[in-house]
Amino acid sequence: MPKPNRSDPTPITSALLREWGPPGTGNGTVLVVGGARRAPGAVLLSGIAALRTGAVTLQLAVVERHASALGLAVPEALVVGLPEADSGAVSRDAADVLADLVADADAVVLGPGLTDVDETGALLEKLLPLVAEDTPVVLDAFALGAIGTHPELAEPVHGRLLLTPNTVEAAYLLGRPEDPVEDFVDAAVEIAERHRAVVSLMGVVADPGGQVWRDATGHVGLATSGSGDVLAGLVGGLLACAVDPARAACWAGHAHAMAGQRLVPRTGLTGMLARELLDEVPLVLVELRMG
Repeated sequence: MPKPNRSDPTPITSALLREWGPPGTGNGTVLVVGGARRAPGAVLLSGIAALRTGAVTLQLAVVERHASALGLAVPEALVVGLPEADSGAVSRDAADVLADLVADADAVVLGPGLTDVDETGALLEKLLPLVAEDTPVVLDAFALGAIGTHPELAEPVHGRLLLTPNTVEAAYLLGRPEDPVEDFVDAAVEIAERHRAVVSLMGVVADPGGQVWRDATGHVGLATSGSGDVLAGLVGGLLACAVDPARAACWAGHAHAMAGQRLVPRTGLTGMLARELLDEVPLVLVELRMG
């Protein structure tokens, strides 16, 4: 089958972001849900990233066994403990604990540190209908695998959904998990149309209406473990500041990539840690705002 014609993506540059205007100051609450038994740090990375982009209030939800430690590690956040399945995953019953939080949040990030696609799918089925009708939702990690298998799970948040897949997750979202994703532009556009969501995939941002942007600032160092959790949190923080989802994805992706560029002289491309990106983001945003 021939590929559909795609217009050339608009380059994401500092000049374009300045033309759009600054992303604004924080005025909202971000809720990050994830942190299974084996991956509590993913929520920490996403949560701090959300604060770095301007969110005022941060709420973190992880399995109960990690809640106290996370509260000490991120004293700026309200931390909620969630029930844990036998597998160590966040239980589907966590929806009962999270009901009031998702109803009041200005942006919700679901996925960092989640494990067990079946348990995650059952959690999304119960939780997404409880999100306030005007609240944007970012899905990452195992949450993407869940909707890749069962796209109908995301229907309650269609039109305000933002997806941040890696190439493996993108293949699931395309319904072709056995096929490697090679053309990021075509893949992002197809995923955006298929799931009625804004998509941020390897520097490409696509919206359901067919608009496409591409950022060439990134480098291989951003493949470091936890980097995707940082990106998801950056997007969530910008969405809480009432930034349009596509522009939030462009701003977040560029800030993420530029933070990585700033680290290269100190860490090289192969010694970069995701947590180090967090301290660079505010400096990048200041530079972008000041021109």
